[in-house]
Amino acid sequence: MTTKTIIEGYFDCLKQKEGWEAFLSDDLIFTNFASPVKQLTGKAAYLESTRRFFSMVTSVEVNDLLIDGEKACALTCYELQPPRGNAFKSDVAEIFTVKNDKIETLTIYFDTSPFPK
Repeated sequence: MTTKTIIEGYFDCLKQKEGWEAFLSDDLIFTNFASPVKQLTGKAAYLESTRRFFSMVTSVEVNDLLIDGEKACALTCYELQPPRGNAFKSDVAEIFTVKNDKIETLTIYFDTSPFPK
């Protein structure tokens, strides 16, 4: 499979809220460059750390997707509904590396100001 096929499949499943985890390598390295910077190693650690975020996602749109070999950059917009409070949107730059038909690295950049304190 190509990098484009993997990334598009990941986002298609994420929109449907099922099966997206299968696109992640067991050895995934995740880096969040929001302040403070956070890095996690392993699919299980990533899923545990992001469970609250993904439970709030009501929609995701891919606004742009750039592919260069096994690297990809997606400019996305997530709509989130926290348990209390108003829904809001978050624009995110997501940078991927795909190897062996799995997402090996995922790095994200986003503005934390829309998130509830």
